[in-house]
Amino acid sequence: GERVKPWPVQPFVRLEGVSKSYGTEPNRLHVLDGVDLDLRRGETTSLIGRSGSGKSTLISLMAGLMRPDAGRIHIGGQQTDELDEAGRARLRAERIGVVLQSDNLIPFLTAVENVELAMGFAAGRRSDDRARELLVELGLADRLHHLPRHLSGGEAQRVAVAVALANEPDLLLADEVVGQLDSATAAHVTELVFAASRERDLAVLYVTHDEQLARKAQHALRLADRRVVAA
Repeated sequence: GERVKPWPVQPFVRLEGVSKSYGTEPNRLHVLDGVDLDLRRGETTSLIGRSGSGKSTLISLMAGLMRPDAGRIHIGGQQTDELDEAGRARLRAERIGVVLQSDNLIPFLTAVENVELAMGFAAGRRSDDRARELLVELGLADRLHHLPRHLSGGEAQRVAVAVALANEPDLLLADEVVGQLDSATAAHVTELVFAASRERDLAVLYVTHDEQLARKAQHALRLADRRVVAA
């Protein structure tokens, strides 16, 4: 047969005309209105906006935790708004890593156990080694067997990043991950995410309210008036 030409321009994530609101008339709250957005593998994109502007809603839609009211969401060639809940959960488990602001970790599991759990059972016996490697890479060699409550905020966030990278996703979504951290730790955690994007060919979207941090991404976007625009 004829050789299929690679198509590098195809974004890994494409949102077309995505809208989302909460509640019912007359008290309906319109959060997103006709959002278009592309994310490519190996590229980092920041999203800035006031709190309540719909940034977390956007992350939830991409992660398949909720469906849009209108518009289409394509992730890795699949139209996720047409998948049922099980299909979206499978896509999330296989291809998407999510780092939330806090409480990403299971409190009664150690750092390495949290990462192993996120690797799922697919990895089998090798998961123990891989979990350790990932945490060591993130500078947590001496924290492998600590419970979350015995970690500093910065350490816990780095474990959360390891958890999000554990299933070797193609897309990493980070929601205000460094909001609670001092600037040095924040810069370090952000660097880890950027390095992961380069080394693992990840599409990365990180939400922040920090203008300086936002400018470090290859693409800086802003959520304003329910739309996504260049920052």
